[in-house]
Amino acid sequence: MADLDGNRAAKNFAPQTPGVDFGHAIKGAHNLDWGMQHRLGRVLNGATGRTVMLAFDHGYFQGPTSGLERLDLNIAPLGEYADALMCTRGALRATMPPTTGAGLVLRASGGPSVLKELSDEYTAMAIEDAVRLDASAVAVQVFIGGEHESRSIKNLTSLVDDGYRVGVPVLGVTAVGKELTRDARYLGLATRIIAELGAQLVKTYYCEEGFDEVVAGCPVPVIMAGGKKLPELDALTMASNAVRAGAAGVDMGRNIFQSDSPVGMIAAIRAVVHDDATPDEAYGVYLDSKKGA
Repeated sequence: MADLDGNRAAKNFAPQTPGVDFGHAIKGAHNLDWGMQHRLGRVLNGATGRTVMLAFDHGYFQGPTSGLERLDLNIAPLGEYADALMCTRGALRATMPPTTGAGLVLRASGGPSVLKELSDEYTAMAIEDAVRLDASAVAVQVFIGGEHESRSIKNLTSLVDDGYRVGVPVLGVTAVGKELTRDARYLGLATRIIAELGAQLVKTYYCEEGFDEVVAGCPVPVIMAGGKKLPELDALTMASNAVRAGAAGVDMGRNIFQSDSPVGMIAAIRAVVHDDATPDEAYGVYLDSKKGA
């Protein structure tokens, strides 16, 4: 039993001081369990509610695309610059050092390759393995308008149920059906459906007109997908426009690892997302990094 002699006689309960508010800037997360909020805080910065996510999960349906031939050489060194990594469990175990401090968003759906109908996906990972890997979230593709839309919805809702059971958030990724375009009407529909069905995060494409309405109409954080490789200034401009429209950061892959200075580009993206740098200011960060390389 502890010796009580020698303890201070006076205790200070600070009765006049209100309880500390541990609120954060993550949209729609206030009613989630502590563990799920904690995991979201490893994907999204708790102070800004934003993230720079590095996506390199392309190999699960595209194979070794340009820039992803050697994940251990091309991607692992970038981990320290990202808030979160989006990848498959196979790539994570085989190529990423477990000392990484970035949040982990694990691809949990899969199916056909680029040679087949991409919407024909199933859940491809048990939630217990996500917990085993200390994942911050799991990601599932949702093909609103695709041939197998209902199945992808089932994949999403099954993972949401599993995620609530163990405290792991779900990132729903919008995928454009063949007959639909990436405009505000479609993206607003897709992101809202994904959020309504329980996803705690949504990843979607950027559109020039109405993206602010897409974000406003989604009750959980919307993360902009980088999409195809663009010239660096164009990619920075798109990221800046998305964040200024309310996006909770960006998830970029090819616009980082296919850049001639991946470290410079991810540093520039961080300047846009976390420091509200203008595209020109961020492009200067990229150029300065190239000079020092």
